[in-house]
Amino acid sequence: MSSTQRKESSSASIAYARMLDDIRTGTLQAGDRVTETELATRLELSRTPVREAIRMLEADGLVEHVPRVGATIRKLGYAEVMELYDMRAVLEGTAARMAARTASDIELAELDALNADMATCSDLNQAYHLNRQFHLTLLDAAKNRFLLKSMAGLQRTLLILGPIILSDPTRAAASVEEHEAILRALRARDADAAEAAMRAHIEAGHRKRLRLLRDERRLTPQAEDVLAEAFRD
Repeated sequence: MSSTQRKESSSASIAYARMLDDIRTGTLQAGDRVTETELATRLELSRTPVREAIRMLEADGLVEHVPRVGATIRKLGYAEVMELYDMRAVLEGTAARMAARTASDIELAELDALNADMATCSDLNQAYHLNRQFHLTLLDAAKNRFLLKSMAGLQRTLLILGPIILSDPTRAAASVEEHEAILRALRARDADAAEAAMRAHIEAGHRKRLRLLRDERRLTPQAEDVLAEAFRD
């Protein structure tokens, strides 16, 4: 690989990471058009690495080509949101089960520290990073590389849903309590309880996410009917 190719590859990686962050923060939202010229100007890069970054996002399933519109951030349907959270519950529940057996004392101490910091954090962006680090640390503690790879793809797709649900102070506080339930099970080396606590945590986030989508009117009429049924109790 020539020096020029290496530079372009590095620039494409930078553009890709910046665009992922823009999707996470809501700067780029589902349905937004993605143009090489605008992105290259904003990211202060040439169009070639930006074009490659868009291709990478398309391979991830985050960008799609809409007729007469061009490349856009993909919109997730209601069924896809349900399926994503179902898979997240399965994968992270399994990770918690494995971590109950394999997590080291150092990893458990790190999880404790992250959750304690999250409990006192008032900055939304910092809370996001602490929460993300908590879940990544637990995944690392499960010590299964295939599980990590599966979760990485899932998390990228979840970015399309936009800004995190921890913006609701009540949900942020509940997340800390749910993390603590997971930690109690991990400390006790109780695999069944760890998996159950993690599944309950993911499902609580799922319910909050669906409410946000409903309130923002980002669900189809058919989805509204299903959602009403889901919350009738």
